[in-house]
Amino acid sequence: MTPTSTTVMALHWQHNVIHPDGVFGPMLAEPVASSGVVERSRAFHDAARDLGVPIVFTRFTIPSDGGGLVRNTDFMRMVDDAAESFRPDSWGAALVDGIGVRPDDVVSDNQRLSGLAETDLPERLRRRGVDTLLITGVATNLTVEQTARHATDLGFMAHVISDCVAAADEATHDASLANLSLTTNGVMTAEAALSHLATPSRS
Repeated sequence: MTPTSTTVMALHWQHNVIHPDGVFGPMLAEPVASSGVVERSRAFHDAARDLGVPIVFTRFTIPSDGGGLVRNTDFMRMVDDAAESFRPDSWGAALVDGIGVRPDDVVSDNQRLSGLAETDLPERLRRRGVDTLLITGVATNLTVEQTARHATDLGFMAHVISDCVAAADEATHDASLANLSLTTNGVMTAEAALSHLATPSRS
């Protein structure tokens, strides 16, 4: 793991997911707020940037023509029913202020649970020589797990940052991390990831 071959993928840090007034606010806003995960993730993103690692924020959005959305699960049908709240220029689709997005960060929109599905993002990362993804975001058992598994299938080394993700409850979060420890290149803390990046010869 080196800064030049690594990217942080920061998934769904948007109003609709973690703000009390967002579409998923009733499920996720309180556990996210009480966990302190936004503050920890912002600190991790900042430290990774300082080491030269780029940050890619993904947003779930639904353009007026539907984009790549497929209503093939109850979850996606529920999201589509709230499509107006997910328009790219809507309040709900916007990244929350507390996550600290910067002008030179990449923001990638898509309409799938995986932040890598049906976009050119995987190829853009490969062209830059990226082989390792460090994943933060919400929810652990939804977009985080889906993206990490997808990244692994695409050939990337995927690591979920365990203290920079959250789910609706602790048991679900822990079960998802246990799955990910087996199905990806491993779960690690923010401190451990930064240590590897700062001393690549140890990775």
